[in-house]
Amino acid sequence: MLRRTLLGAALATPALLRATKASANTPVDVELVLAVDVSRSVDPEEQELQFSGYEKAFRDRTLIEGIMGGPVGSIACMMFTWSDWHIQNVVVPWTRLDSPRTAHGFADAIAAAPRRTWLYTSISGAMDFAAKQFGQGFEGTRRVVDISGDGVNNSGRPVAEAREAALSQGIVLNGLAVLDRQPSPFAQTSGLPPLDEYYRDEVIGGPGAFLVVAEGFAAFETAVRRKIIREIAARPLPGALVERFA
Repeated sequence: MLRRTLLGAALATPALLRATKASANTPVDVELVLAVDVSRSVDPEEQELQFSGYEKAFRDRTLIEGIMGGPVGSIACMMFTWSDWHIQNVVVPWTRLDSPRTAHGFADAIAAAPRRTWLYTSISGAMDFAAKQFGQGFEGTRRVVDISGDGVNNSGRPVAEAREAALSQGIVLNGLAVLDRQPSPFAQTSGLPPLDEYYRDEVIGGPGAFLVVAEGFAAFETAVRRKIIREIAARPLPGALVERFA
């Protein structure tokens, strides 16, 4: 009898551990992944404008009020940089934001994050990596990936495959396309559509997905603040598929 009892307890342990792990996830309104392009087309000045834009966004009073205004009153957010198909680096880990203090702390972490530049542009690699980041201690009513970049996919598997895999998991893919002031000559002769059209048609997807276009890196700060405010809204209202900032 004792042996059967011990055996039953042993068999029940994995299920109990799984249940405990699941219940340990902290509820939040949104799980938001920020994916930032650091390929060679983004020069040091432009990279600094990106990081500064994200940093200032999380110090913005309106954005913080949006974070605190949802049913739960908090979001979970993390940031990673991406370039080649195999290069993705977490620069700010998952953090629960529920107050000006925690939002400013997240901004501080962005300001202190390392600045590195790599080579190619693998949007598909960024999508695949982002999709694996969810469920790490948080449970959001929505899962959103915010992909910012200034070029088309030129490394890794086709974007369509990575996009479909992410959408099948219920992930919403939003885009922030930066129209570079000095576009690559290759982009002009490759026969590919303009970057904003490429992001609109090939990158974003999922319920309520949208694209924000920054007309140059100088417009990045305004564009990213607006984008995140829209992403964390407690009840996302139907908005323009594409918003532009100059």
